[in-house]
Amino acid sequence: MSKSGRILQQQYPRIQDENNRYFGCLDDSQLVNHQSKMPPEQIMQLIRAAIRYANEKSRREIVSLPIGSNTDQIARIYVSEGKKLLRYFRKYCSDPASTAHQVYGKHYTSIGTDQFRNQTLQKERMNSGWRYQYLAVSCAQNSQRFLSVSDIGTAEADFNAVIEYADKSQNPLCLYVSVKNRQNTLGGQDWPKAIAALENVAKNDKNRPGDYCCIFGITIDRGTRYIKQSKKTSSAHSDNTEVWLSDYFWPFFANYTYDEIMGLVLDVLMQDYQVEDLSSQLAVPDELLMAFGKACFEAQLINEQGIFNDPYRLVQFFCKKD
Repeated sequence: MSKSGRILQQQYPRIQDENNRYFGCLDDSQLVNHQSKMPPEQIMQLIRAAIRYANEKSRREIVSLPIGSNTDQIARIYVSEGKKLLRYFRKYCSDPASTAHQVYGKHYTSIGTDQFRNQTLQKERMNSGWRYQYLAVSCAQNSQRFLSVSDIGTAEADFNAVIEYADKSQNPLCLYVSVKNRQNTLGGQDWPKAIAALENVAKNDKNRPGDYCCIFGITIDRGTRYIKQSKKTSSAHSDNTEVWLSDYFWPFFANYTYDEIMGLVLDVLMQDYQVEDLSSQLAVPDELLMAFGKACFEAQLINEQGIFNDPYRLVQFFCKKD
């Protein structure tokens, strides 16, 4: 880093042809290639481990009733979950005024059902994020392409991988990777901060043996790769940071295409798990809806008929400080 604080361009080989759509990106032709391909059975074992890990971090189910729970214990769980659902309703309200207008005159069972399914979909996305983050790291670790793969686990970088050049006289390149399921996981205004934070991890790593390249690995969105640019200036947020979409990301780290990875994930799900309903089709436990209604009534959001009857009260509820 220079005295002025400007981040210097890393000296790894880049594509120099200005007519090339990947101009300025890492010239991967100078890196060592995959020497072998893991058999599908091995990838499927990694997928099973990834699914177990994701389920431990964030399960799809909103309500989990412990085996052997008695009636009183189950009732307390539903009361607790009903209050949590009301807090979720408030926390993820996108527009207090519009939501109050939309909810006005509706029964709590209708709103509770929608919120339950929205929350389930959100948990599904979180579960999926954990799954593919874990799978990407384990594929890289087992691919035999990299000198080392470390699970960093920081808020900015999920793992780093050290890879050699075909010319072994050069110091190896360090890749710092943040894994996201989709590009829209980060909003437009969040990208510059996320890029700066990831590069800060890389440039301050005292154990780094050579230059670094920062990667935002996108596991599901189709495409190859690009350097994120400012819409106002058309200049790169960082010359050292690339976005790798699924058609480039998975072959680079796993030596499997995106389609092949998704096919193997489906194989595991079909073999090991029962078919589940879509979030939009889920039946909501009556006990949970009743608990949600009770929480709404106690918050003075509904009348005795269970109707959201005061939109101004709803606005106050959405806008109040914790």
